[in-house]
Amino acid sequence: MAKVLIFGHQNPDTDAIGAAIAFASLQKELGVDAEAVALGTPNEETQFALDHFGLTAPRVVEKMAAETNDVMLVDHNEFQQSAADIEALNILAVVDHHRIANFQTANPLYYRAEPVGCTSTIVLKLYKENNIAVPAKIAGMMLSAIISDTLLFKSPTCTQEDIDAANELAKIAGVELESYGLDLLKAGTNLSDKSEAELLDLDAKSFPMADKTVRIAQVNTVDLDEVFARQDALRDAMLAENVKNGYDLFLLLVTNVLDSDSELLVAGEPREKITKAFNVNLENDRAFLPGVVSRKKQIVPQLTEAFEK
Repeated sequence: MAKVLIFGHQNPDTDAIGAAIAFASLQKELGVDAEAVALGTPNEETQFALDHFGLTAPRVVEKMAAETNDVMLVDHNEFQQSAADIEALNILAVVDHHRIANFQTANPLYYRAEPVGCTSTIVLKLYKENNIAVPAKIAGMMLSAIISDTLLFKSPTCTQEDIDAANELAKIAGVELESYGLDLLKAGTNLSDKSEAELLDLDAKSFPMADKTVRIAQVNTVDLDEVFARQDALRDAMLAENVKNGYDLFLLLVTNVLDSDSELLVAGEPREKITKAFNVNLENDRAFLPGVVSRKKQIVPQLTEAFEK
């Protein structure tokens, strides 16, 4: 049997990379020749976590079929967010915490999906179910993923299971959860040295909604004004991406990790779906969304419903 490649979604965040590393380590303990790979380079937050716990970033692989037929997916299932040749691969397992959409396989598989805030919370359960101890470095990476995905437990996606898992992993990793968590989140808010195209690609996913394709990018900051000082350039870059990739509507969700609020920047059509989904009026292509921090729970479901009506 060829090596099994394990990976998260495109434009990987800390959970996509952390869960891949953790799940690959577990599979190795279970006798599987597995390797964690990534569909992109780590962002600054993820690299901070990797460096802090002395781990090497997984190698970047865009296509898998040339080296293996068998793969396992973490932190995603939708094919448009996966490897370029995902339809040609045999998916052995999925561990995820998102909606299930645009996904089908020819063969039976192991599928574990739970409505928690982070895939790494589920992976911790799998370690326990198999009576395998989590190595300290990997525990630190899993902890980082939970902190990142739940914004240090402020996101509405966060569950008590995530909080309990984070506290358990912090003890294994030997870090103070709150102080490390703030350092991690702040590491991901250094945006000044990035181009508009880089900002839009840091954490972006595409979603089919009715007969449209909606691209939703999210960036974290401690200063909304710093990001929106570049509004015109960002909007131009979003419109260019729409033309280049066939997106109908591009949303940039700029989230203040300290205040737990966000502001939307919108490019493309149909813009009236934004008004319907969030009960806001766009002014200068922007809309303030108090208390909104989660793309998965506070943006995608509402927008999907608006498109279906």
